Amino acid sequence: MPRSYRIAVACFRVVLRLCTRRSWRGTEHLPPGGFLVAANHVSHADPFTFLHFLIDQGRYPKILAKHTLFGVPLLGRLLRSVGMIPVHRGSAEASGALLAAESQLALGECIAAFPEGTLTRDPQLWPMVAKTGLARLALATRAPLIPVGQWGAERLYPPEGGLPRLLPPKPITVIAGPPVDLDDLYDRPVDGAVLREASARLMRAITALVAQARGEEPPEHPFDPRPDPA
Repeated sequence: MPRSYRIAVACFRVVLRLCTRRSWRGTEHLPPGGFLVAANHVSHADPFTFLHFLIDQGRYPKILAKHTLFGVPLLGRLLRSVGMIPVHRGSAEASGALLAAESQLALGECIAAFPEGTLTRDPQLWPMVAKTGLARLALATRAPLIPVGQWGAERLYPPEGGLPRLLPPKPITVIAGPPVDLDDLYDRPVDGAVLREASARLMRAITALVAQARGEEPPEHPFDPRPDPA
């Protein structure tokens, strides 16, 4: 890994070890070689808890991140130096992120993403309907797609904003599940219906893991942020 990545990791792990109490589960589902891993998104702190979980298992992931983050002073420079992949949604450059991710997977890298694309808008912070970019990548590469459910980062940094609440230490639970089964979709034409089905399977798996972490039953149907879901 680039030296800048290792330095950044060393710094944030010290902070997270002081301000969190961690429960990592399902680590046996993280395969060797290249794979995709996807988590729910409830807080601006959960990219760090997600990374902490993966790095504790010896995987230094490349994250698919919104391109706007690369324009933030210092942060953007750090993201570029550690090889993170900018995603330009809804533009002609969007395909570049998929090609970059495919190249990294071929090199045996772990590619991490938040398939919802933004913080969940569900009032109770359950996972919502995902965008289809990660499903497209999974179908194109046939790389293992590992679902991850996490809970607790919303106490560390509330989604409504304000200042982080670092003390007392917050319990953080992260659970990985077995690969999402997409075998029956690989040889079908990659149209909207196939992408939505693959995305729905991924989010059902993530939601089930979040339910385990929360010890609660999820809603029957995921929140759909689109103005007209039909």
